[in-house]
This record gives sequence, structure tokens and C-alpha cells, in this order.
Amino acid sequence: MDPRIARTRRALQQALLGLVRERELEAVTIADVVERAEVTRSSFYLHYSDKETLLADALDALAEEEGAELPELLELIAEPPQALIAYLRHFDANAEVYRRVLGPHGSAVASDRLHASIEALAASALAQTGTDAFTDVPLDVAAAGLAGSVVGVLRAWIAREPRPSVEEGAGWIWQVLIGPGGAWQSMGAERRDRATSPLD
Repeated sequence: MDPRIARTRRALQQALLGLVRERELEAVTIADVVERAEVTRSSFYLHYSDKETLLADALDALAEEEGAELPELLELIAEPPQALIAYLRHFDANAEVYRRVLGPHGSAVASDRLHASIEALAASALAQTGTDAFTDVPLDVAAAGLAGSVVGVLRAWIAREPRPSVEEGAGWIWQVLIGPGGAWQSMGAERRDRATSPLD
């Protein structure tokens, strides 16, 4: 990417994130963004069609900078994996932004992108583990349901006042996934069965 393009996009992303930390997303205008970023309105539209797409990109860039990655969901363990706790620390450090993004007056584009990333991870895990926990449900539908549950818990956790600890929030999400009767609970049983069954 041309360094000038990268600088302009970063300036726009940083400007919008700063504004969303100060006020609700619906109260932020493109005029506010370009003024804060010190670029022209025409420059904005060279890079983005709307502020919601800009916000989704800004959140992706922020997560990447902070090393926040969704954990693989291939291993059944009792406690939430450290990668999930680290992922929630990113949300905790940027709680005001995510509270507004995921709230009732937030960004559908950014919320949908978050949902899609979790859904893709869930679909990959379901495919790789070969679970039959959803025998009557298409894999993509099951993955969408799991992603919706995770996003729902994440939204509820980030909105609570006072907000529970990162570890507690991660525990809630993990419980939604693995128990009781969760998809990964079934995966674990299947793995144990395969490990203990005699060879044909």
C-alpha cells in the first residue's frame, strides 16, 4: 500500500476512535472525523464510503496492534484458554469504544464483522473436529448460532456496570461454548470415545 494512503487511513481511523471514546457513534459526523484527522472531506470518500466501514477497519487495526486474536476452539479444557482472556483484555482496555459500538445505537457494520470473524472460527472448529453435536443443523447455521451466543455474552459483559473482570467475562463465554450440553462438550466426549475405542 502506498505510504500516503496508509497514513491517511490511519489518521481517519484514529480520529474516529478518538471521537467514539468521547460521544455516541450516532453523534459523530464525517465532518467531525475529517476535522480531527486534518484531511479533506473528498479525501475521506477516496478511502471510505461511510463512517461505519471506517469504524470496522479502525477496530480491526486496533485489535491487530494490540495482538488481540480469537483463540482456536479445537481443545476442550475446563477453564477458558489464555488466548480468550487476552482477547477480552483488548475489549476491556477499549471498553468505552466497544460499549458504544455494540450498544443499541452502535454500528451494525462493525458488529456484523465481529460476528463474522467468530462465525468463521466456529465453522472451522466444527469442521475440523467432525462433531455430530448438530446432526440436524447445517454446519454454517450451527456456527452462526454459536457466534451469536458469543457476541451476545460479549455485549452483555461489556455493558455491565460495574463490569466484571476479564477472567469472569471469558468464563461466561467459555461456559456458553462448552457446557452444559454445549457443542464442545459433545466434541470432547467424541474425542474420548475415539481415544479409548479398540482398533478395528
